[in-house]
Amino acid sequence: MKNLYLTLVLTLLSVSIFAQGGSITGTVTDSETGEALIGANVVIKGTTNGDVTDPSGKFEIKGLANGTYVVVASFVGFQAMEQSVSVSGSAVTIDFQLAEGTVFGEEVVISGSRQPEKITETPATIEIISSKDLENWGSFNTGELLSRLKGVDYIRSGVVGTGINVRGFNSNFNAKNTQVTDGRFSSLVATGLPFGPLSPQIKEDIDRVEVILGPNSALYGPNAHNGLVNIITKDPRASEGTTVALGAGNQSVFTGRLRHAQILNDKLAFKLNFEYTRGEEFQFADSVYIDRDGNPGKEGYEELDLDNGFEFIKGGLGMYYSLNDDSDLIFSYDASNSTYLSPTNVGRNEIVDWKIQTFHMRYVSPRIFAQAYLSLSDTRDTHSLDDRTKAYYAARDGGATHEQAFASSLEGGARFIDDSKRWNGEVQYNNNWGAFNFVTGVQYQKDFANSHGTYLLDENEDDFITVSQIGWYGQGQYSFGSGFKATAAVRADNHEVYGFNLVPKLGLTKTVESGTFRITYGQGVAAPTILNMYGDLFGGLILGNAEGFTLADGSKVEKQSIEKLQTYEIGYKGNVGSKKLYADVNAYYNISEDFLSPVTVVGVTTHRGDTPIEDVQSAYGVYGGLVATYVNFGKFNTYGFDIGLNYLVNQNITLDFNYSYFDYPIDENDLENDFDGDGTVNKLDLLVNAPKNKASIGFNYNKNKIFGNVFVRWVEEYDYFSSFQIAAATQDLTYRGTPIVENARGTDSWNYGPLAGFVNVDLGLGYRITDTLTGSMAVTNLFDREYREFTASPFIGRLYSIELKLNIPGK
Repeated sequence: MKNLYLTLVLTLLSVSIFAQGGSITGTVTDSETGEALIGANVVIKGTTNGDVTDPSGKFEIKGLANGTYVVVASFVGFQAMEQSVSVSGSAVTIDFQLAEGTVFGEEVVISGSRQPEKITETPATIEIISSKDLENWGSFNTGELLSRLKGVDYIRSGVVGTGINVRGFNSNFNAKNTQVTDGRFSSLVATGLPFGPLSPQIKEDIDRVEVILGPNSALYGPNAHNGLVNIITKDPRASEGTTVALGAGNQSVFTGRLRHAQILNDKLAFKLNFEYTRGEEFQFADSVYIDRDGNPGKEGYEELDLDNGFEFIKGGLGMYYSLNDDSDLIFSYDASNSTYLSPTNVGRNEIVDWKIQTFHMRYVSPRIFAQAYLSLSDTRDTHSLDDRTKAYYAARDGGATHEQAFASSLEGGARFIDDSKRWNGEVQYNNNWGAFNFVTGVQYQKDFANSHGTYLLDENEDDFITVSQIGWYGQGQYSFGSGFKATAAVRADNHEVYGFNLVPKLGLTKTVESGTFRITYGQGVAAPTILNMYGDLFGGLILGNAEGFTLADGSKVEKQSIEKLQTYEIGYKGNVGSKKLYADVNAYYNISEDFLSPVTVVGVTTHRGDTPIEDVQSAYGVYGGLVATYVNFGKFNTYGFDIGLNYLVNQNITLDFNYSYFDYPIDENDLENDFDGDGTVNKLDLLVNAPKNKASIGFNYNKNKIFGNVFVRWVEEYDYFSSFQIAAATQDLTYRGTPIVENARGTDSWNYGPLAGFVNVDLGLGYRITDTLTGSMAVTNLFDREYREFTASPFIGRLYSIELKLNIPGK
């Protein structure tokens, strides 16, 4: 396969070298400052043929036949500009000076096709958090801005915990959304979860965040199932200078951040950043239910040794070296050390000194992109508060003193050690021949997971669980003229455990003067995580299903495989009536099958794969081969639509409106979906866990020295089930053996009632004191309404913060 790919690349390179024709060259600059705009998109109107500006703001479009072309230059936060030019077999030079301003639909994104393209023309629903959005938000927690995106199920789980889900099937352990940073997968090795609060990136170094709604596995691989969050950091050559930010807020929050970027010469530039943030989580303690001598039934206890404090230390360094006018070599190192409370589907985890490190090397040129990176994850004292509390009282009931029980409470399954690493490599090539543009690439990943025997089927610190996978992707786009463009993508993955998989994506767009209509078909896959495949919890009661099981009656439990998703989507992005009103609307229909199940008891087993169960299950003497594991099951359809409207009152005032609808039918007679085996099919088998309706309204103001925004969000209440965690209204149903009753005990947690069901108001306000000093404030939940957005998390109250930011520009 490697030889085939190398031959393909060499062939394409030779074709491009010998291609002849005229060209268009020039520069793109800021009309006010004269500075080069790096990464601006310059294309021939009506085609995908174009270029992206280099660190000097230069571009070149080659291989053009003689004729007259309309060239469009665009850059996020600037008004696009068009120029007409005639080509006659030689190089023609034109320059663009772009003016800053709000023009909806002119943003350039890369997530939809792995190549720069206008957001209205990409065959996907993509939302953007821009650098200006980040700059004007007076809080260290950039995750809060995700709540302002349409189609996103935003979740706040505390002062620092934020996350998203897209289009249903949420849980407290959701690995179906992929997080990418500068082309690097940013997820934990063993669990597959996005870094989230563990991320080493600081706000001041983020250029923008692109969020894809719906599956994008054809380009980004397994687990870009429900969507993708793509973080793009700043290039020091386009952001030279020093930024210092100091902030404080309620919950004892303090934050200090520093970023410095400098161009050393015409070849070399660097950036460095640092953050220290601390504070206190909202007061809340989960009930832990324990059977104790002398107590009939389970009694509720507060979590043992609960620490509500959080602390984040982050830092990074980036070196950018220009090999020539067209290519760069980039090295970056980022690290974080995080301590905070994290909700899970079996209670809360105390994250203690969890360290993330990434070493990232990239080669970037107009046609070739290559990268290699190493991700390290390390924590020794992170633990489950639920299990620690149970271990403490079990020791006390066994006759231990308080000191003895407290000292031993981290043992016996409460502690989670992670000492894992991941190697990744990728080579990508792109080119265009007239109206045809393509990109192709190969990715390789090898995971080395090690829990020191605390929750995986490894035995000690030298016993790594290794899993490798290789994937090839390719995408072609062809412009037929008259505004029609077709996109076809395919990805082939071969995974060491779950085998070979092929994922396609198709799209057709029609660009008219005011916008673009599209129809797309895409597939997504969610792959079992290392925890799903090699988990070992509670003495082997819960075991990973990488090899399948043999039951005592001789029947087989098949090994867990991928979950599959098919999505049909139609949409429109563009102006409605006038250039003041911009709309982004879509409707979709999903077909989901072979769900990755929650952990479930499969029965008494004799073998895991070919290995006798007594050689796998450490507590075989207790369980006798009884195993709970993960399986695939069922097929189920969902559907919905999203509406996003932006109205430009003037260049200083904009209004936003978002509305999303999501629903699904349940066939009570389709026993293929009867996951719990009770003979009936209902929502407790499928666990969609998403609100049916949600909407928001935003008002944004930015003029001279003052900027501000008001954001109002409504989320309809909904029932939520995730393993033992319940948030639901009273109903005539039983979940995991316990009737569902609001404000009462569930299976092993307290049911406070449905999630959401609120109208929330957020406020932002800022003032540019001088050209270099800015003051800002941010308030979420302005009216201090008490609500919950996640199980195993506290009730959310008002959060407010103020920041002072000193921004000293470079030379």
